[in-house]
Amino acid sequence: MAILLHELVGSDPQRPFSPHCWKVRLALRHKGLDFRTVPVPFTGVASIEGGSGIVPVLRDGETVVSDSFAIAEYLETAYPDAPSLFGGEGGRHLSRFVESWSQRTIHPFVSTSRALVSIHDSLAAPDRVYFRQSREKVFGKPLEAVIVGDEERLAEFGKKLNPLRSLLERQAFLGGDVPLFADYIVFGAFQWLRVVTPWQVLASDDPIADWFERCLDLHGGEGRQVPAAA
Repeated sequence: MAILLHELVGSDPQRPFSPHCWKVRLALRHKGLDFRTVPVPFTGVASIEGGSGIVPVLRDGETVVSDSFAIAEYLETAYPDAPSLFGGEGGRHLSRFVESWSQRTIHPFVSTSRALVSIHDSLAAPDRVYFRQSREKVFGKPLEAVIVGDEERLAEFGKKLNPLRSLLERQAFLGGDVPLFADYIVFGAFQWLRVVTPWQVLASDDPIADWFERCLDLHGGEGRQVPAAA
């Protein structure tokens, strides 16, 4: 039985955008595993098997796992002879740090930038209603008001990326000479932006941009299977 990956999509089922789903896509390719994707709209997440109420969800035979990091840990245990996602136990713990940093540095910027409205506009009608109501409840104002000033906030966001930038000036990947799950965590956040908006937040000569291009080429160009937003 093929591995199934339930991943979040908008009105176009061929354009998954969730950063967490992209982490798992690359993790599966890293392990050399074949899988089939199951597109899920926002309003369908609650009905995914396993009842976790989140995406991604992975089914491998009789095993169902939700949460991107838990899926990576499962793949590492279930397929120990395939290339490691963590490079050892220390790498697993460091990946937790990278996840925490990414979700507190990159994700807040993306989710309050023009990408927020772009995601809304990419959804089917029922999902647009859900997305707008749920996000406006969190922010306490219309989506269009949330994103005001994102261009001005970009410079400060760029400064927050300096630790990542400094590392990638010295090595090809966060994992060193080869990518690890830590790379896929950060890649997922930038792929989120790439898929939903044509807005360029990285200069072409930024070491992070070079790293991102390398990541897009990994595993037969898995990241490039979905074209950038136009």
